[in-house]
Amino acid sequence: MFADFLGIRHARRVGRSQVGSQPDNNVIETMRRADKMRVMRTAILRTGAILLATVPVSTAQSQQTVSPNPGKDANGNPLRVAVKTGHVSNYDEDKVKPYRLPDPLVFAGGGRVADAAAWKKRRNELIEIYEKEIFGRIPADAPHVTWTQLPIHGTLPSDTPDPVFVSGRIGDAADAPRMMLTIFFPPGARGRVPLILALQFGGGDTKVPDPPVANEILARGWAYATLGYLDIQPDKVNAFDQGVIGATPSSKTRGPDTWGAISAWAWGVSRAIDYLARDGRVGSIALHGHSRLGKTALWASALDPRIAVVYASCPGEMGAALSRRDFGETVDDMAQNFPYWFSDSFQQWVGRWNEMPVDAHMLIALSAPRPVFVTGGTQDQWADPKGEFLAEVAAGPVYTLLGAHDLGATSLPAVDTPLISGDLGWYYHTGPHAATTEDWLTFLTFAKKYLAK
Repeated sequence: MFADFLGIRHARRVGRSQVGSQPDNNVIETMRRADKMRVMRTAILRTGAILLATVPVSTAQSQQTVSPNPGKDANGNPLRVAVKTGHVSNYDEDKVKPYRLPDPLVFAGGGRVADAAAWKKRRNELIEIYEKEIFGRIPADAPHVTWTQLPIHGTLPSDTPDPVFVSGRIGDAADAPRMMLTIFFPPGARGRVPLILALQFGGGDTKVPDPPVANEILARGWAYATLGYLDIQPDKVNAFDQGVIGATPSSKTRGPDTWGAISAWAWGVSRAIDYLARDGRVGSIALHGHSRLGKTALWASALDPRIAVVYASCPGEMGAALSRRDFGETVDDMAQNFPYWFSDSFQQWVGRWNEMPVDAHMLIALSAPRPVFVTGGTQDQWADPKGEFLAEVAAGPVYTLLGAHDLGATSLPAVDTPLISGDLGWYYHTGPHAATTEDWLTFLTFAKKYLAK
């Protein structure tokens, strides 16, 4: 349930960049220290203070309903058939039909948003639409979380950053689910330091990984924390009687706008921030999430203005990719394969993408003027990287209205070329559906403008 102990894992991972980077001397030294700590870790684990899960993360990610699979196209892209509509995955730009995006700066009833005060009203309107039609509403009777810092038994090496392990009990039931938050502060930190909260695959019976650049984060004088999403809500069908949704009385009877798993995970992020905000060592908080957790990061930021910077890695359909753009995964695929991520009312948009009152550019804009960084991968056309980029472009007018800077480009830049001069950031990496080391390093450069103040 907890992240692996004392940076042993992140030392190994930082030394193995997914894009072929070589470890620096600091990383090599950390890896040597990690080897020395193996015996220490074993001794501590035997005290019972920390449970280290053994089920691989991939099992958590595979708990999903799989759509009919005709195989792959000539370029290796996955093909899926939506049962209700018969739609087959498209990867041909020439077959993308024209579409018209709803204007984030026009009220639902007409009338243009002309200033920041009007945007506040429009923003509230969009939040209401997303709650009602897409992700579901976080209920008022969602349980409170009681956080307890757990002890560490044993003596740690003097040059090892002290971890903080915190258990968050969801509600008051004897068998209440628990969220496990692991925090690392940089050695010798004084006063408040920026912190990156990584919502990670894992939790429950699976390990929670550290960011692949954990050492780099600490070397910058920043802190990081990890939170396993499965500790908040299971990622599978027929699990609304479990996790925080199961612990919420009003959610026992589902209605059209009852929350799904994405809203539950976003709720968990905010409860972790509740704890972090009370820690006198924590300053500005950035949030990272990958794939479905990238969608969650965008929605969590829309709901919680305490999130200073958002890093949504490969968030794809119903995250940062435009739904009206028929490329890769579609609304039909989402509704069929992951209905439990959303409210029940989301099903109405199957085959009706162009009628949805919102699209991905609006979800991104709900964080404005706070910065948002999005990534895509060349081998991840299922997530429609171009559609993610275009959504950031379309969110730009909201940023400029609020005095912030847009993406600074309207044409997709060359692969592996960071676009981070504005308050919207983009990086299109060569490689798979992953938060690569290079993605992370680019994000740290982007985030420095906001966190290192």
